[in-house]
Amino acid sequence: MVIKLPPLSLYIHVPWCVRKCPYCDFNSHTSPQQIPEMDYIDALVQDFIQEQALIQNRELQSIFFGGGTPSLLSANAIKDLLSRLKTHIQFAKTIEITLEANPGTFEQEKFAGFFQAGINRLSIGIQSFNPEHLTVLGRIHNSDEALLAVDIAKQAGFENINLDLMHGLPNQTVEQALVDINTAIAAEPTHISWYQLTIEPNTVFFSKPPKLPVDDLLWDIQQAGQALLAQQNYQQYEVSAYSKPGRPAQHNLNYWQFGDFIGIGAGAHGKLTDLTQQQIIRRWKTRLPKDYLNPEKTFVAGERVITTSELPLEFMMNAMRLTAGVPLSYFSERTGISVESIKTDLKRAVNKELLDISNDTVKPTLLGTQYLNDLLEFFMS
Repeated sequence: MVIKLPPLSLYIHVPWCVRKCPYCDFNSHTSPQQIPEMDYIDALVQDFIQEQALIQNRELQSIFFGGGTPSLLSANAIKDLLSRLKTHIQFAKTIEITLEANPGTFEQEKFAGFFQAGINRLSIGIQSFNPEHLTVLGRIHNSDEALLAVDIAKQAGFENINLDLMHGLPNQTVEQALVDINTAIAAEPTHISWYQLTIEPNTVFFSKPPKLPVDDLLWDIQQAGQALLAQQNYQQYEVSAYSKPGRPAQHNLNYWQFGDFIGIGAGAHGKLTDLTQQQIIRRWKTRLPKDYLNPEKTFVAGERVITTSELPLEFMMNAMRLTAGVPLSYFSERTGISVESIKTDLKRAVNKELLDISNDTVKPTLLGTQYLNDLLEFFMS
């Protein structure tokens, strides 16, 4: 089998935050008084140029500014970066360009500038509207500021808006989780991301764990929340993602469909298909901002080729997060491995009622979504 080039996205990491949240295990660092944004933009462009050997004159389908808090950058810096990137790669006519933003960083003029710079989708990190939960999560905004942020975004011209919420919070009840969702729905975003709080290593919560809801309560929260979102016409298309009809995040879809993505910025990760060598490469960048900005250091911290034996699990780990699954043809096209080679694994998962294969599409059943790790075990080498 021959690997075919999948769609291409770009992830841009901005590593600075006003302060680091106790649950966060992302590569984020407390912002200095003055962010060296123009030096960072210069570095991002050079980082991108060094990735071009594997880009092969392709179009960018989506760009995602993540962090950290990308909205700490100025609109001029974002505009400069996007215009410079356009000289090195073609942007698709329908390109989706998302910027993550925290409510505590919203200013009318600044966000109008982001819109004019070419950002056409905002992802606002609200997490909760409950004052006690916001305090426990270490957020720098309150409920009123969160709602004001949505208003400012709309006034600036944004109509494609995602709101990030978390559930399974310390001492959270079903009723509190539903109030968060209802408050978000009332703001009429096109997309809601509803993540379960998990305790990750190298976080404050890991060293000082808060009391989280027990499994039975967590199940009740998830079931009630999913029902409410569905009732309000937010369609679940991924484990933690819900959108209005026709409004899923294109960047997320490409990621879960095992598409390619360039990763630039401190600590960014990328996955690119090397057609010449018929292999898939994962690459990650220098984590510390000061090292990333050091002209004597390389941007790339490491890379590895995904082995043939790893590819089935890598593919399924991504694709099976999508409730609608993926065309079965994507497996062979995006891994270079024949579907026949995993036929036994597929059949075993179907027999366990974790997987459904119909109309040339492979997707998790409801049981498979709930027991995703059990489903993935069938594809471990």
